Amino acid sequence: MERSSFDREFVVERSPRSKSREPAKKRKWREIEAIQDQKRLQRELQQLDCTFELEDIAAELER
Repeated sequence: MERSSFDREFVVERSPRSKSREPAKKRKWREIEAIQDQKRLQRELQQLDCTFELEDIAAELER
């Protein structure tokens, strides 16, 4: 009998605050993903710029 009363005292319920933090976590992850996308796009653009520069140099050397 004592054990059942002990179990009832220590039942952990989710607080309503934890539910409100879930959207904040999702928003933070979206921000992180957006930053990662921007960095990836910048790297791709830099690579494209380098290839264009190499093509321009090659064209000038052919003249």
